Amino acid sequence: MKRGHRTLVDCARQLLLVAALGCSLGGCVLNRELARQADQLVALEQDRTITCRKADHCAIASPLRTLAAAARRDATPAAPVHYVDLLEHGEDSLLLRIHLIRAARESIDIQSFIWAEDDSGWLVLDELIAAARRGVRVRILVDQLFALDDIKWLARLARAHANLEVRLFNPTFDDAVTQPLEFAAGVLCCFTRFNQRMHNKLFLVDGEFGIGGGRNYEDRYFDWDPAFDYRDREVLVIGARAGREMLASFDEFWNYRRVVPLTRLNDVNRRIVADAGRDAKLRPPADADWPRIEALRERAGEPAEITRLFVADAIRVGAVDYFSDAPDKSDDTERAERDLTRQIGELLRSADRRILMQTPYLLITGRARKLFRELAEREPPVEVVVSTNSLASTDAFYVYALSHKYKKRYLKQLGFRIHELKPFPADAAGMIRNYDRLAGSANRGEYERYAETPLTRGGTRIGLHAKSIVIDDATTLIGSHNFDPRSDNYNTESGFIIHSREVATRVADAIARDIAPQNAWIIAKRPRPALIERINNAIADFSTALPLFDFWPFRYATSFELDPGCDPLPPDDPHFYECYTNVGAFPQVDLSLKTIYTRIATAFGAGFVGIL
Repeated sequence: MKRGHRTLVDCARQLLLVAALGCSLGGCVLNRELARQADQLVALEQDRTITCRKADHCAIASPLRTLAAAARRDATPAAPVHYVDLLEHGEDSLLLRIHLIRAARESIDIQSFIWAEDDSGWLVLDELIAAARRGVRVRILVDQLFALDDIKWLARLARAHANLEVRLFNPTFDDAVTQPLEFAAGVLCCFTRFNQRMHNKLFLVDGEFGIGGGRNYEDRYFDWDPAFDYRDREVLVIGARAGREMLASFDEFWNYRRVVPLTRLNDVNRRIVADAGRDAKLRPPADADWPRIEALRERAGEPAEITRLFVADAIRVGAVDYFSDAPDKSDDTERAERDLTRQIGELLRSADRRILMQTPYLLITGRARKLFRELAEREPPVEVVVSTNSLASTDAFYVYALSHKYKKRYLKQLGFRIHELKPFPADAAGMIRNYDRLAGSANRGEYERYAETPLTRGGTRIGLHAKSIVIDDATTLIGSHNFDPRSDNYNTESGFIIHSREVATRVADAIARDIAPQNAWIIAKRPRPALIERINNAIADFSTALPLFDFWPFRYATSFELDPGCDPLPPDDPHFYECYTNVGAFPQVDLSLKTIYTRIATAFGAGFVGIL
């Protein structure tokens, strides 16, 4: 055992030395001379053209401004007024962003975890550059590890316009794109910092129109990917008080010491210097779907369309609270549960009757387990209904493996009622705009591009990405927090808490559709003879308690499908097994059980829960 331990330590040291050598050769510290040259070139070549001299910078008229005016008119310091609208469809959310960019009069501030160089990623950037040319100040803050990894794009964005600035959150080394050796060095030498990621999602126009929730900037978040699209949720919030909270949070991140401008990154600077004198126009993807892009651009300028989608159903509410973790969250243990994470705990404790929780990854911390156990032990217990991914719908096999490991705990000890999304739900057309067109253009090769887990059929797969909680049909949280260890302890997160029964009802109705039998499997105890059950549970409990490997394949719970002609029943109903059929632990997954359990057994163990 000691010899094995020494071998692991020696390997780690060797990896660290190799990574350090790679950094020394590749330049893991800022090349100040290169940065100076890049600054000079940017100052010389950056576009400074202003196409509009009007006070409103030629912003298009927006029906949404009538809601903003009403909120300002009716609000008082003691009784704020906001308007909110739920954004359940990805394409609608993209359409709204393009409209608001064109309607911006003063400023646009954006935070994102992912920003891809695909159709939607390019389209938003192209519209932002146009807004900057009108005279609008544009600030984009993205996480360094998972956003905009095309150096050509970043170098061109640095020169795109004087009114547009892009900064990256927490580059562990002084590069925009993390190379494999730098990744190894980051994990081995600077684990805490390297693991600190900005998961906030915020889109704010003129400090008054804000969008927040789960979406990043990539086709799959906006119903535009023929292979794999997310069932996600955001909320549009219009109002002065929430707007001030959003702007204050953004400014805190923007000025954080680990936020770096593009001209302070070596790989971007090298490209800026290499591209001196060349056109800085941002090129669209080579395979861009121009009919789709132009159709959405046209709709974004139609007031009737904006009114129909976003004004007619807007809900007037009072206070809307915007919460965000501090940018230095993982640096300061005393602030580890600051703001949003703490607010989530307080929300859950306030529940009297029912909690609806929708999360992509059902993997909760020890603190959360304690809280849910207290709720389960109340008299009467608080009902907890969870909507999450199945193995067939998830984009993270190993996270699901750990969730699978703890199913018994969630069902038996905490009393969760768990529903797992099917990859091809019957109501897919209601979840994803133009789903039938997407499904018609999908092919198996495109599908398997994204699938960690092969399925028994091809087509446009849907994966859950929404992060929402509804408390007692009265209070709603919509944000970026996955309610998992990474969101609690490492990522910075953001979100809105809305005290409105009408908003809560709409979100609850949306989750109810997601967990309906035609769209999700329900997880329940696997029926077994009593003696076999006791023996199996004893072995399974021992296996689950192991720190790394969980070798026992015969689990406490499995997936069930509602039989035709039966009404939905909870798993604790005495007639449940008469109306539900056991469809196995991993329905629609095209792998043998042996292969699946081998992957699960060799997956990252419990000690890695916090970083998955």
